[in-house]
Amino acid sequence: MTSAVRFGVNYTPSQGWFHHWLDFDLDAVRADLDSIAALGLDHIRVFPLWPYFQPNRTLIRPRAVEQLVALADAAAERGLDVGVDGLQGHLSSFDFLPAWTRTWHRRNIFTDPDVVAGEAAYLRTLAAALADRPNFIGMTVGNEVNQFAAGPHPDPDRVTEAQAGAWLRRLLAACEEGAPGRLHLHASYDAAWYQDDQPFTPAHSARLGAMTAVHSWVFNGTAQRHGRGGVATEHHAAYLIELSKAWSDDPHRPVWLQEVGAPAPLVPAEHAAAFTEATVANALDCPDLWGVTWWCSHDVARDLADFPELEYSLGLLTSDRRRKPAADAIARIARGDRPAAPAARTTALVVDTGPGRSVCAPGGPVFDAFARLTADGVRPTTVLASRAADRDHLVTRGITEVVTPDQVTA
Repeated sequence: MTSAVRFGVNYTPSQGWFHHWLDFDLDAVRADLDSIAALGLDHIRVFPLWPYFQPNRTLIRPRAVEQLVALADAAAERGLDVGVDGLQGHLSSFDFLPAWTRTWHRRNIFTDPDVVAGEAAYLRTLAAALADRPNFIGMTVGNEVNQFAAGPHPDPDRVTEAQAGAWLRRLLAACEEGAPGRLHLHASYDAAWYQDDQPFTPAHSARLGAMTAVHSWVFNGTAQRHGRGGVATEHHAAYLIELSKAWSDDPHRPVWLQEVGAPAPLVPAEHAAAFTEATVANALDCPDLWGVTWWCSHDVARDLADFPELEYSLGLLTSDRRRKPAADAIARIARGDRPAAPAARTTALVVDTGPGRSVCAPGGPVFDAFARLTADGVRPTTVLASRAADRDHLVTRGITEVVTPDQVTA
């Protein structure tokens, strides 16, 4: 990959959080975008709340769509490109599903034909509204929609792997119909890589859509096991980037580190900048990285209730738009000389998920072996067990050595 790595932020409005769509104030949005652009970033990821935009299956509110376009245009005026997530879905511990999918109208959001047709119409509409905007990157089907498909969600919409794949293909096609040629993709939280019974799989993430999205959060057991400054913690994002490549059919498929943040108290405020710099530096050492999009732009205001404590302080900027030390760290990286494409990672760790994907999770043998190799100064990547003896595949990826987790931890 020879193009420059992109640096951006997940846009969390400083006033009203994502409820700002109910009282949309373009001047407030412009002030937020000014504070983001001042960091030297080049893109934002934007989250329309699905029930606000499509409150009825056959009503996609024109005014809401106009506001989304106005936000994109305001971003363009500040040199910011825009990626849009469609089905929200789930954000910061809250679910936002329209009433026409719940309770008296309870229908599976992945398999009910009427619901899926409504979702496709919604995504197609948003994509089409932005299709002529030069700063429009593309659509992400939704934010971590796989959390609705299995536990620990309290009321999951159960699907099979085949049904999940069919749903993703249908909705990615709708995005392409609305805005042909843009970078349309989908995004799962890390259960897709780590949870044995999660129907959204690594193969879905690594093979469907224009690129692979990974979301790296070290509160998943990583920081609890390894501490805020542990090798596994500071390389967790790099691990997910390289883990995704085991399933990719394209040896140079781009990977978007679409969410990564410094969650307190596992990463205390006074260490957030150091964690940010280390995490991003390690991600930049991964070939074929498309971009890094930090979570998030602005803190959640304390006058909003019931968020998990860590969600209030994830912003690079406060809710009154003051820069925090992590913002300065991101700004230094974004404004510095963009790195050349890193060299191939020539040592591949064998991934055998026959026992279950949990072998890749924190505490699992693949995870621990990757951390051990990294601590020893190796720059590992991964390869599926089924491909570990395929010389053509290894040569194409630049792999010269293959090791198993047992060999690493022996």
